[in-house]
Amino acid sequence: MKLKSGIAAVIVLSLAVAGLTACEKGTAERAGEKIDDSVEKVGEKIGDTVEQVGEKVEDAGDKMKKAAKDVKK
Repeated sequence: MKLKSGIAAVIVLSLAVAGLTACEKGTAERAGEKIDDSVEKVGEKIGDTVEQVGEKVEDAGDKMKKAAKDVKK
């Protein structure tokens, strides 16, 4: 679900950029910086989520290996 939220945030931010094209350079520049910061934060959250999922998958694999060894005994 977090991934979908991240994608939705990127879409909303992209639409905001499109809406700011009529602003003065200074205002648009500041808005662009805020959007860049927001997109960066979303990217970090997605990266964190992917890392957590990877750790869970790795843990599950380790448990499966241990269970298989126990069955062979």
